[in-house]
Amino acid sequence: MLKKIPHTFVIITTIILFSAVLTWIVPAGRFDYMSVEIDGVSREVVVDDSYHRVEATPQSWHVFASFLSGFQRQGAIIAFILIIGGAFFILNSSRSIDVGISSFLRHIRGLEKNRLVKSLGVNNIVIVLIMLLFSSFGAIFGMSEQSLAFVAIVIPLAISMGYDSITGFCMVYGAAHIGFSGAILNPFTIGIAQSIAGLPMFSGIEYRFVCWILLTVIFIAIVLVYAARVRKDPLKSPMFEADVYWRDRVSGSDGAAVPDGKEGKRGAWYMYFATAAALVAYSVVFPLSTLEVGLSSITAPFIPLLTLLYLITAFIGVRRSYQYFIFNLFIFTIIFLILGVLGYSWYLKEISALFLAMGVVSGIAAGYGSNRIVNEFTEGCRSMLTPALVVGLAGGIIFILSDGNIIDTMLNSMANAMEKTGKAASLGSMYAIQTLLNIFIPSASAKAAITMPIMAPFSDVIGLSRQATIMAYQFGDGFTNMITPTSAVLIGALGIARIPYEVWIKWFYKILIIFILLGFLLLLPTIYLHLNGF
Repeated sequence: MLKKIPHTFVIITTIILFSAVLTWIVPAGRFDYMSVEIDGVSREVVVDDSYHRVEATPQSWHVFASFLSGFQRQGAIIAFILIIGGAFFILNSSRSIDVGISSFLRHIRGLEKNRLVKSLGVNNIVIVLIMLLFSSFGAIFGMSEQSLAFVAIVIPLAISMGYDSITGFCMVYGAAHIGFSGAILNPFTIGIAQSIAGLPMFSGIEYRFVCWILLTVIFIAIVLVYAARVRKDPLKSPMFEADVYWRDRVSGSDGAAVPDGKEGKRGAWYMYFATAAALVAYSVVFPLSTLEVGLSSITAPFIPLLTLLYLITAFIGVRRSYQYFIFNLFIFTIIFLILGVLGYSWYLKEISALFLAMGVVSGIAAGYGSNRIVNEFTEGCRSMLTPALVVGLAGGIIFILSDGNIIDTMLNSMANAMEKTGKAASLGSMYAIQTLLNIFIPSASAKAAITMPIMAPFSDVIGLSRQATIMAYQFGDGFTNMITPTSAVLIGALGIARIPYEVWIKWFYKILIIFILLGFLLLLPTIYLHLNGF
């Protein structure tokens, strides 16, 4: 009999206690920092050779204060999770997603008449296309927190196709973070790190593109093999019993048929005209939008064009049923999310506002009164309470290490240990440091600001390309994002997916080892081959 894995709260609390013990053992120290401006944003970076000892601040009773401090540190993501949970609960209560997914599957399975499509498998094509989409989002504009909004969307689709929640989770979160790991133009990793290291922005893109393709293809292959095994024998899924929640939502296990939405369309018509008026107004205010992807940009009347398309499709949808109107509203919410991220640098505040508006409009369109909308929203927030608590608790780890003044000491010691090693060993050591450091500092931009001022000059001393050092940072930061308990995004996504952290760890750790080893192999050509930009 397998030993029961501790609860997520227990695991994170143990790490907090261990971190507190380290503050009594590891000497306290700090680097000096200076402010530099990167792409118009002021950031704190380490001053070379500035490490110095400071007075020890061992943590004791602070472990109890870490919970509140973790909530303060991760407050934005916690609020984002609650808002997303509430908004989607309103949306899901209308069964509009179920109607949309059923319609999508009916149409996609109609393609099975095509001999080539049938031989490849429609479900396989759907999985590949979705994973390519989210992996490209992670590689191009660093999709991370934004993936939270899609977890609750794709998992029901995966369940509908006969898979499990882990398959759906990998299609969104996993694919986005594999793309994040093999980033091509990610401004949060490549952009910041190259700016600090003094390299041309997004240089070396050719080899990084090859790495991204390879990592994405391998991950897609792994997911396809696992998905096929689960579809053939659902009992092989570690989430088989827990996925009853998603199966009930998709199939309506309570025996109630999905309403056709033909009745009570008055609210949908009200919302059609209200949203149409708002979009027309925005089209006037923002006639042109500039989408920026890396160093490339394109300016076009995106909002007016999308408004016109919305007016047509939403009109067709509301004539058919309020559920098709709501589903169409949902699709355009996703489209405007992408437009906002690429064209207007949207982040948590803007994205949460967008989805909150979607939830309220969906409720009115479904004919709900104000009390029911509030009740559905609060019920959705309640369903997200556990992951919100876990996110706050995980933030306490960083609080203990920071207040204990040992993060800089650990980094300085690891950097000093690399001085007497060869190129391959030094690059591997950098990679290992970034991988381990990501457990304690999951923020990509924070690690770049802390480590690049130290590792970039160090790479010059031992004859390594600074570009190779950045790739070591990139891989080290990316892969372990999908397992570190200090990542609020991971914990939040798992909470939305209703996948226990311990189940995910047990399923994913072998895959993580494969990618960590693959990352090291992909670093070796930066030493032994002449690569453009390196």
